[in-house]
Amino acid sequence: MECITVSQARYVQDYRIWIEFSTGESGEADLKELVFKFPIATSLRDPVKFAKFHLDEWPTLAWDCGFDVDPEYLYEIVTGKPTPEPMKEMLR
Repeated sequence: MECITVSQARYVQDYRIWIEFSTGESGEADLKELVFKFPIATSLRDPVKFAKFHLDEWPTLAWDCGFDVDPEYLYEIVTGKPTPEPMKEMLR
């Protein structure tokens, strides 16, 4: 089974990003809680800086400050579905 990756993403507003996954599923993720939880993301509390993300080599959302978000976690936020079990086994 293939790993879930981010195919496309675009900034919506505040801390929300629209994301499309390699599965074809898509939707918005509100990442405010993550940005305020992790010290590495402190600079991203400014929505202007938050909006300047890119897709890294995984690919997933990443920022120049070194903060990135696991694509499987983003998938769970957007779809409300857990990552498929066979994929979880591969990640261990």
